[in-house]
Amino acid sequence: MRNPIVVTILALLLLVSGGCSQEQDSQTKGEPKTKIVHQKKNKSEEAQEDSDSIEEPPLPTSYTELEQRPVGEFYDIPTNFNKEDEEHIIQSFQDLPDISKNPSDEKIDQFYRKLLKMAQNEYKGPEEMIRKLRFQSIGDPSISNPRYQFKENLNVEILLDASGSMAQNAGGSNKMAAAKDAIRSFVQELPKEARVGIRVYGNKGSNAESDKELSCSSTELAYPLSAYDQTSFELALGNIKPTGWTPTGLALTEALKDLASFDGKTNTNIVYLVSDGVSTCGDQPIEAAKKLFTSDTIPIVNVIGFDVDSKGQNELKEIARATDGLYSNVTDPAQLNEELSHLKEVTESWNEWRKLGKQNLEGKHIQNNIDIFAYIAHEEATSTFEETKISLIIGVLQRYGKLSKETRDVLEQKNKEYHQWIDEEISRFETELKALNDQGYAEALNALEQKYKQNIE
Repeated sequence: MRNPIVVTILALLLLVSGGCSQEQDSQTKGEPKTKIVHQKKNKSEEAQEDSDSIEEPPLPTSYTELEQRPVGEFYDIPTNFNKEDEEHIIQSFQDLPDISKNPSDEKIDQFYRKLLKMAQNEYKGPEEMIRKLRFQSIGDPSISNPRYQFKENLNVEILLDASGSMAQNAGGSNKMAAAKDAIRSFVQELPKEARVGIRVYGNKGSNAESDKELSCSSTELAYPLSAYDQTSFELALGNIKPTGWTPTGLALTEALKDLASFDGKTNTNIVYLVSDGVSTCGDQPIEAAKKLFTSDTIPIVNVIGFDVDSKGQNELKEIARATDGLYSNVTDPAQLNEELSHLKEVTESWNEWRKLGKQNLEGKHIQNNIDIFAYIAHEEATSTFEETKISLIIGVLQRYGKLSKETRDVLEQKNKEYHQWIDEEISRFETELKALNDQGYAEALNALEQKYKQNIE
């Protein structure tokens, strides 16, 4: 069951964040509809016909399918509409199938599926929760997967995007400055025996086309994997400037070389990729991530998207899936700090494990229930926000004569039924998670992985 207070608060927060989206993220593609005299069809009409002929994929039938749906281009469109926002919505969704006059049920269904695709929010899904539970289980003596076992040595490498867009503001702060502050806070609290490294990429040239080749070949191990030394580390951070393009694949390839001397048999290796967008260098980041993941260093690879658009989210999520890692989307410095704090908790557990010779598991059951509560509340709020957003868009389209009141009523019912299904799936998974958590950490993970057919090494 939904917690109404939590859902209401989170839904309001999501609505506010939607209204504060950057102007560049809400710009629409394509040209506005115009009439051209002495021409049979204008470009918008031709685009409309092409749109009408494309069959959109069916709605998901499982929560796993829902999680795998790409984030829509207009997922963050504002919902506190004024006149300008309404006109922006009309332009943004102008390529939807034409259902202004007596549409068939099939046409209405196609319209809704395309609208949903364009405004699709990000759902975490069961597999994401499994990955989170597994990451938090590192060091548990009952976990048999060597990737998630503590070893004598702990190495953490952060791959930091130094592309020009990292100079932009997010949540009231320069993205690069915020990233540096979060990394600084994290490394200062590392156990003295742990090694840390920072590799930057896209750190040369500029983001001009003339500098693309130089920038796309630029990456540097700013702080080689070693114990934290404040003076050397601060010097390394100070030299990092947001500069050029985004060679994500190159950074992942070089990270494999950085870890080559730290065999997975005696080292727990963790890599965090921090980026604010897609790779812009055509350097195959997904393939590079797979090679890193399957190497003898058996690293854990997690990804943080920092104030990314829908394309950035979709690519970074693919990298996380390719490495069976966590993907987190953060929009401000506070959220970035929070994500790195999870990594700090792992390093603290490793230090405790070294002292005691085993992992102290007290309190994990309680912590799991807290994480499950937060996860379910997030998913419920996502569903509520998405349903409300699509309903408001449908209302705007009707007011501007793009569909009749009767068609609007049919679409509203479809929207309501679809999100009721999502809510039922969330509720079912919540019950499942809590029951499995009572079985114990290792048993719960094994049961979840079997149910959702996780491909774990």
